[in-house]
Amino acid sequence: MNTDDIKDVVRERYGQAARQARTGATSCCGTSPAQDRCCDPITSNLYSVAESGAVPELALRASLGCGNPTALAELKPGETVLDLGSGGGIDVLLSARRVGPTGKAHGLDMTDDMLALARENQKKAGVENVEFLKGEIESIPLPDNSVDVIISNCVINLSADKDRVLREAFRVLKPGGRFAVSDVVVKGEVPAEVRKNVELWIGCIAGALQDTEYASKLAGAGFEQIEIEPTRIYDVEDARQFLAGQGIAVDALAPQMEGKFMSAFVRASKPAHVERGCCAPGCCATPATA
Repeated sequence: MNTDDIKDVVRERYGQAARQARTGATSCCGTSPAQDRCCDPITSNLYSVAESGAVPELALRASLGCGNPTALAELKPGETVLDLGSGGGIDVLLSARRVGPTGKAHGLDMTDDMLALARENQKKAGVENVEFLKGEIESIPLPDNSVDVIISNCVINLSADKDRVLREAFRVLKPGGRFAVSDVVVKGEVPAEVRKNVELWIGCIAGALQDTEYASKLAGAGFEQIEIEPTRIYDVEDARQFLAGQGIAVDALAPQMEGKFMSAFVRASKPAHVERGCCAPGCCATPATA
Protein backbone atom coordinates (compact mmCIF):
# COMPACT_ATOMS: atom_id res chain seq x y z
CA MET A 1 0.00 0.00 0.00
CA ASN A 2 1.19 3.52 -0.74
CA THR A 3 1.06 6.50 1.61
CA ASP A 4 -2.34 7.71 0.41
CA ASP A 5 -3.86 4.24 0.72
CA ILE A 6 -2.69 3.90 4.31
CA LYS A 7 -3.96 7.39 5.13
CA ASP A 8 -7.41 6.62 3.67
CA VAL A 9 -7.72 3.37 5.61
CA VAL A 10 -6.64 5.03 8.85
CA ARG A 11 -9.07 7.91 8.31
CA GLU A 12 -11.96 5.50 7.73
CA ARG A 13 -11.07 3.35 10.74
CA TYR A 14 -10.87 6.30 13.11
CA GLY A 15 -14.01 7.86 11.71
CA GLN A 16 -15.75 4.57 12.41
CA ALA A 17 -14.37 4.61 15.96
CA ALA A 18 -15.88 8.06 16.52
CA ARG A 19 -19.25 6.88 15.27
CA GLN A 20 -19.12 3.75 17.41
CA ALA A 21 -18.32 5.83 20.50
CA ARG A 22 -21.66 7.60 20.07
CA THR A 23 -23.43 4.22 20.26
CA GLY A 24 -21.91 3.44 23.65
CA ALA A 25 -19.00 1.29 22.47
CA THR A 26 -15.78 1.77 24.41
CA SER A 27 -12.13 1.49 23.46
CA CYS A 28 -11.25 0.42 27.02
CA CYS A 29 -8.77 3.21 27.70
CA GLY A 30 -9.94 4.09 31.17
CA THR A 31 -10.63 2.36 34.47
CA SER A 32 -14.25 1.23 34.57
CA PRO A 33 -16.44 -1.90 34.57
CA ALA A 34 -16.14 -1.81 30.77
CA GLN A 35 -12.61 -3.11 31.23
CA ASP A 36 -14.06 -6.53 31.97
CA ARG A 37 -15.09 -6.71 28.32
CA CYS A 38 -11.88 -5.28 26.94
CA CYS A 39 -9.76 -7.55 24.76
CA ASP A 40 -7.22 -5.00 23.56
CA PRO A 41 -3.99 -5.05 25.60
CA ILE A 42 -2.80 -1.77 24.05
CA THR A 43 -5.72 0.52 24.84
CA SER A 44 -6.74 -0.87 28.25
CA ASN A 45 -6.28 0.83 31.63
CA LEU A 46 -4.48 3.97 30.47
CA TYR A 47 -6.24 6.63 32.56
CA SER A 48 -6.86 6.85 36.28
CA VAL A 49 -10.33 7.05 37.76
CA ALA A 50 -9.79 10.75 38.45
CA GLU A 51 -8.69 11.46 34.86
CA SER A 52 -11.55 9.41 33.41
CA GLY A 53 -13.99 11.36 35.54
CA ALA A 54 -12.54 14.72 34.45
CA VAL A 55 -13.58 14.35 30.80
CA PRO A 56 -16.87 13.54 29.05
CA GLU A 57 -17.57 9.84 28.66
CA LEU A 58 -17.57 10.18 24.87
CA ALA A 59 -13.95 11.37 24.95
CA LEU A 60 -12.94 8.24 26.82
CA ARG A 61 -14.93 5.94 24.56
CA ALA A 62 -13.30 7.37 21.44
CA SER A 63 -9.73 7.12 22.73
CA LEU A 64 -7.53 4.62 20.89
CA GLY A 65 -4.24 5.46 22.55
CA CYS A 66 -1.44 3.34 23.96
CA GLY A 67 -0.41 5.56 26.86
CA ASN A 68 -1.14 8.68 28.87
CA PRO A 69 1.16 11.43 27.56
CA THR A 70 -0.45 14.20 29.59
CA ALA A 71 0.50 12.44 32.82
CA LEU A 72 4.14 12.12 31.76
CA ALA A 73 4.80 15.34 29.85
CA GLU A 74 5.17 17.54 32.97
CA LEU A 75 3.02 20.31 31.54
CA LYS A 76 3.29 23.71 33.20
CA PRO A 77 0.78 26.55 33.59
CA GLY A 78 0.90 28.96 30.67
CA GLU A 79 2.36 26.51 28.14
CA THR A 80 1.01 25.89 24.63
CA VAL A 81 0.48 22.20 23.85
CA LEU A 82 -0.20 20.45 20.54
CA ASP A 83 -1.68 16.95 20.39
CA LEU A 84 -0.92 15.19 17.09
CA GLY A 85 -3.89 13.00 16.14
CA SER A 86 -6.15 14.24 18.92
CA GLY A 87 -9.11 11.95 18.22
CA GLY A 88 -12.04 12.52 20.57
CA GLY A 89 -10.01 15.05 22.52
CA ILE A 90 -9.27 13.30 25.81
CA ASP A 91 -5.57 14.26 25.96
CA VAL A 92 -6.27 17.80 24.75
CA LEU A 93 -8.86 18.37 27.47
CA LEU A 94 -6.61 16.91 30.17
CA SER A 95 -3.71 19.04 28.88
CA ALA A 96 -5.84 22.20 28.87
CA ARG A 97 -6.57 21.74 32.56
CA ARG A 98 -2.87 21.25 33.31
CA VAL A 99 -1.69 24.37 31.47
CA GLY A 100 -4.50 26.43 32.97
CA PRO A 101 -6.30 29.50 31.62
CA THR A 102 -3.04 31.23 30.68
CA GLY A 103 -2.03 28.28 28.48
CA LYS A 104 -3.59 26.69 25.43
CA ALA A 105 -4.07 23.20 24.03
CA HIS A 106 -4.38 22.52 20.30
CA GLY A 107 -5.70 19.24 18.93
CA LEU A 108 -4.90 18.23 15.33
CA ASP A 109 -6.85 15.53 13.52
CA MET A 110 -7.66 14.68 9.90
CA THR A 111 -10.95 12.88 10.59
CA ASP A 112 -14.17 14.92 10.43
CA ASP A 113 -16.09 12.57 12.73
CA MET A 114 -13.39 12.73 15.39
CA LEU A 115 -13.16 16.53 15.15
CA ALA A 116 -16.92 16.86 15.55
CA LEU A 117 -16.81 14.56 18.56
CA ALA A 118 -13.86 16.43 20.10
CA ARG A 119 -15.58 19.81 19.76
CA GLU A 120 -18.70 18.35 21.33
CA ASN A 121 -16.61 17.02 24.21
CA GLN A 122 -14.95 20.42 24.64
CA LYS A 123 -18.36 22.06 24.92
CA LYS A 124 -19.54 19.49 27.46
CA ALA A 125 -16.37 19.90 29.50
CA GLY A 126 -16.68 23.70 29.47
CA VAL A 127 -13.00 24.13 28.60
CA GLU A 128 -12.21 27.43 26.84
CA ASN A 129 -8.44 27.25 26.24
CA VAL A 130 -8.70 24.58 23.50
CA GLU A 131 -8.68 24.70 19.71
CA PHE A 132 -9.23 21.70 17.46
CA LEU A 133 -7.68 21.96 14.00
CA LYS A 134 -8.29 19.89 10.88
CA GLY A 135 -5.12 18.73 9.21
CA GLU A 136 -2.50 16.04 8.85
CA ILE A 137 0.40 15.43 11.19
CA GLU A 138 2.73 15.44 8.18
CA SER A 139 1.77 19.08 7.51
CA ILE A 140 0.92 20.86 10.77
CA PRO A 141 -1.17 24.03 10.23
CA LEU A 142 0.67 26.11 12.84
CA PRO A 143 3.52 28.64 12.52
CA ASP A 144 7.18 27.94 13.21
CA ASN A 145 8.29 28.13 16.85
CA SER A 146 4.73 28.39 18.20
CA VAL A 147 4.36 25.42 20.59
CA ASP A 148 6.01 24.59 23.92
CA VAL A 149 5.12 20.88 24.04
CA ILE A 150 4.05 18.29 21.48
CA ILE A 151 2.16 15.24 22.71
CA SER A 152 0.63 12.34 20.80
CA ASN A 153 -0.99 9.06 21.78
CA CYS A 154 -0.30 6.08 19.52
CA VAL A 155 -0.64 8.09 16.29
CA ILE A 156 2.83 8.71 14.87
CA ASN A 157 3.26 4.97 14.27
CA LEU A 158 0.23 5.17 11.94
CA SER A 159 1.95 7.58 9.55
CA ALA A 160 3.66 6.22 6.46
CA ASP A 161 6.02 9.24 6.45
CA LYS A 162 7.35 9.46 9.99
CA ASP A 163 10.40 11.52 8.97
CA ARG A 164 8.12 14.28 7.74
CA VAL A 165 6.03 14.12 10.93
CA LEU A 166 9.12 14.56 13.09
CA ARG A 167 10.45 17.40 10.94
CA GLU A 168 7.11 19.18 11.26
CA ALA A 169 7.07 18.62 15.01
CA PHE A 170 10.55 20.15 15.23
CA ARG A 171 9.49 23.12 13.09
CA VAL A 172 6.50 24.16 15.21
CA LEU A 173 8.23 23.68 18.57
CA LYS A 174 9.80 26.73 20.16
CA PRO A 175 13.54 26.56 20.86
CA GLY A 176 13.85 24.48 24.02
CA GLY A 177 10.42 22.95 23.36
CA ARG A 178 9.61 19.36 24.33
CA PHE A 179 8.49 16.34 22.33
CA ALA A 180 6.66 13.96 24.71
CA VAL A 181 4.59 11.25 23.03
CA SER A 182 3.23 7.81 23.78
CA ASP A 183 3.77 5.35 20.94
CA VAL A 184 4.17 1.68 20.13
CA VAL A 185 7.83 0.76 19.62
CA VAL A 186 9.54 -2.43 18.48
CA LYS A 187 12.65 -4.15 19.77
CA GLY A 188 14.27 -6.48 17.23
CA GLU A 189 12.91 -7.78 13.93
CA VAL A 190 9.19 -8.17 13.20
CA PRO A 191 7.80 -10.94 10.96
CA ALA A 192 6.97 -9.73 7.44
CA GLU A 193 3.42 -11.11 7.78
CA VAL A 194 2.78 -8.53 10.49
CA ARG A 195 4.32 -5.58 8.65
CA LYS A 196 2.20 -6.07 5.54
CA ASN A 197 -1.12 -6.52 7.36
CA VAL A 198 -3.22 -3.35 7.07
CA GLU A 199 -5.51 -4.12 10.02
CA LEU A 200 -2.50 -4.47 12.29
CA TRP A 201 -1.16 -1.16 10.93
CA ILE A 202 -4.37 0.53 11.95
CA GLY A 203 -4.13 -1.20 15.31
CA CYS A 204 -0.77 0.48 16.02
CA ILE A 205 1.36 -2.63 15.51
CA ALA A 206 2.61 -3.00 11.93
CA GLY A 207 3.61 0.66 11.56
CA ALA A 208 5.68 0.79 14.73
CA LEU A 209 9.36 1.77 14.50
CA GLN A 210 12.25 -0.06 16.13
CA ASP A 211 13.46 1.84 19.18
CA THR A 212 16.87 2.53 17.61
CA GLU A 213 15.26 3.71 14.36
CA TYR A 214 12.89 6.01 16.26
CA ALA A 215 15.82 7.61 18.07
CA SER A 216 17.75 7.95 14.80
CA LYS A 217 14.84 9.67 13.07
CA LEU A 218 14.40 12.10 15.96
CA ALA A 219 18.09 12.97 15.83
CA GLY A 220 17.88 13.39 12.06
CA ALA A 221 15.05 15.88 12.48
CA GLY A 222 17.25 17.94 14.83
CA PHE A 223 16.11 16.76 18.27
CA GLU A 224 18.39 16.16 21.23
CA GLN A 225 18.09 14.60 24.71
CA ILE A 226 16.27 11.61 23.19
CA GLU A 227 14.87 8.99 25.56
CA ILE A 228 12.59 5.99 24.98
CA GLU A 229 11.04 4.66 28.19
CA PRO A 230 8.96 1.44 28.01
CA THR A 231 5.62 1.74 29.78
CA ARG A 232 4.13 -1.65 28.84
CA ILE A 233 5.84 -4.65 27.21
CA TYR A 234 3.51 -7.12 25.51
CA ASP A 235 3.81 -10.86 26.11
CA VAL A 236 2.83 -13.89 24.02
CA GLU A 237 -0.81 -13.78 25.15
CA ASP A 238 -1.02 -10.13 24.15
CA ALA A 239 0.46 -11.12 20.78
CA ARG A 240 -2.27 -13.73 20.34
CA GLN A 241 -4.88 -11.02 20.87
CA PHE A 242 -3.17 -8.72 18.34
CA LEU A 243 -3.15 -11.47 15.71
CA ALA A 244 -6.56 -13.07 16.30
CA GLY A 245 -8.93 -12.72 13.35
CA GLN A 246 -6.28 -11.29 11.01
CA GLY A 247 -5.90 -14.36 8.78
CA ILE A 248 -2.46 -15.00 10.26
CA ALA A 249 -0.99 -18.21 11.68
CA VAL A 250 -1.38 -17.17 15.30
CA ASP A 251 0.31 -20.16 16.94
CA ALA A 252 3.35 -19.81 14.69
CA LEU A 253 3.77 -16.04 14.91
CA ALA A 254 2.75 -15.15 18.46
CA PRO A 255 5.89 -16.63 20.08
CA GLN A 256 8.02 -14.64 17.61
CA MET A 257 6.36 -11.41 18.76
CA GLU A 258 6.67 -11.93 22.51
CA GLY A 259 8.50 -9.07 24.18
CA LYS A 260 9.17 -7.29 20.89
CA PHE A 261 6.33 -4.78 21.05
CA MET A 262 6.00 -2.20 23.77
CA SER A 263 4.13 0.96 24.52
CA ALA A 264 6.71 3.59 25.30
CA PHE A 265 7.02 7.20 26.32
CA VAL A 266 9.27 8.95 23.79
CA ARG A 267 10.96 12.15 24.95
CA ALA A 268 13.15 14.61 23.07
CA SER A 269 13.76 18.34 22.98
CA LYS A 270 14.47 21.03 20.43
CA PRO A 271 17.79 22.76 21.13
CA ALA A 272 17.40 25.99 23.05
CA HIS A 273 19.56 27.84 20.50
CA VAL A 274 18.43 27.34 16.92
CA GLU A 275 19.47 29.37 13.90
CA ARG A 276 16.54 31.45 12.66
CA GLY A 277 14.75 29.73 9.80
CA CYS A 278 16.95 26.65 10.04
CA CYS A 279 15.19 23.31 10.36
CA ALA A 280 17.36 21.03 8.25
CA PRO A 281 18.91 18.03 10.01
CA GLY A 282 22.29 18.82 11.47
CA CYS A 283 22.05 22.61 11.28
CA CYS A 284 20.14 23.21 14.49
CA ALA A 285 22.65 22.08 17.07
CA THR A 286 23.56 24.39 19.92
CA PRO A 287 26.60 26.42 18.84
CA ALA A 288 29.84 25.59 20.62
CA THR A 289 31.13 28.12 23.09
CA ALA A 290 34.73 29.16 23.49
